[in-house]
Amino acid sequence: MSDQLINQSLVAIGTKNPAKVHAVQEALIRESLRFITIDAPSGVSCQPFSNEETRTGAINRAKAALAEAETDLGIGLEGGVHESDNGQLFLCNWGALVDAKGHIWEASGLSIPVPSEVQTQLLRGQELGTIMDEISNEYETSKREGAVGFFTNNWISRKEMFSHIVKALYGQYLLTR
Repeated sequence: MSDQLINQSLVAIGTKNPAKVHAVQEALIRESLRFITIDAPSGVSCQPFSNEETRTGAINRAKAALAEAETDLGIGLEGGVHESDNGQLFLCNWGALVDAKGHIWEASGLSIPVPSEVQTQLLRGQELGTIMDEISNEYETSKREGAVGFFTNNWISRKEMFSHIVKALYGQYLLTR
């Protein structure tokens, strides 16, 4: 193993979802980091229904990935929906970065309204990924463009949405190191 690889920090990404994994890898491409992916549990419902639940899922994934991989850093990303004061559902997404000392950095990203036909299905208990697969007539859209891609006519992908969160997390981390 080269000296360069020995000096690189290892980061555990708390998911196997390609959109999230690529968001982390591409956002941190300029850093001397190595990555490992962990199928980390979120500890929240399959369809988070609030900012707090989505945020908690991201933190849980980051902590679980760090603990399982015994790395320097763990990153967790979670998508969900939250309800506004007027009853409108919005997409929400959160990320967390944790280190071995127990420090936690958090960030949230883009929030846009969920169309009424999708909102109705969500309120009936369906998961957003399943709904998006049905609407788009595709399989596993959450691993590619996701709901945000569909709702923005592919101007913003799920990977791009999470990439901004990862940059915010890592920037906070570097500031306090």
